[in-house]
Amino acid sequence: MVKTALLSAIFAAFLTAGSAQAETCRQALALGLDVSGSVDAREWQLQIEGLARALASPEVTRAFLAVEGAPVWITVYEWAGDASPRDLVPWIAVRNQEDLHQVQTKLRSLTRVPHGPGTAMGEGIRFGGARLSERPGCWRYTLDISADGRSNMGPRPERVRFEPNLSDVTINGLIVSTGSDTADAAAVTRELDGLERYFRGAVIKGYGAFVERAGSYHDYDRAMTRKLLKELQTLTIGWSDILPDQNGQN
Repeated sequence: MVKTALLSAIFAAFLTAGSAQAETCRQALALGLDVSGSVDAREWQLQIEGLARALASPEVTRAFLAVEGAPVWITVYEWAGDASPRDLVPWIAVRNQEDLHQVQTKLRSLTRVPHGPGTAMGEGIRFGGARLSERPGCWRYTLDISADGRSNMGPRPERVRFEPNLSDVTINGLIVSTGSDTADAAAVTRELDGLERYFRGAVIKGYGAFVERAGSYHDYDRAMTRKLLKELQTLTIGWSDILPDQNGQN
């Protein structure tokens, strides 16, 4: 009981301190989408629409809105082989369904632009870290990197991920098979196994970091939904575990 009361008091103090100065930020979430030469126009559209659909999922919506007064802030950008990642959705605090709808509308209004043919994943990670540094004071920082291949130019991601402005950031991955929808299932599995090993060794980091898999870009929305639920529920469940129930007990 004493432990529960103490932890509940700490939680209340976070909210009180936040309301006295600025609204509490539960999580800052930056999503970096791969638009390198391996991603054609159809796959780009499936990726954008897949993210919009994932954000519209009832389960994801509930996870975003789980802690009143402590919203998740979200931003979306794309990266490729050049040194010019592009912001797609600027930072927005998700306080209600309308905020999520605003992100979905913005995504669906985008037009694809040309990018370099290579895959500069380190540059994409560095850009995401810079964006996350714009949201100080959040309880958790998460960077998502989606890709269908390995980095082949620019700074090496295995070094960039440990740069100072990424020290408190958890980096997760979403990998996509480049095989066609009719490709042999075993071949797709081998491709994703190899790419996941690369991500685990060179890209992801931080407490609870993980890699989500999509068998093709047609599966992107389902993979993104699974990934968002894992990321958003980690902190929400952690706080709900320490809050008292209706009987005042843990």
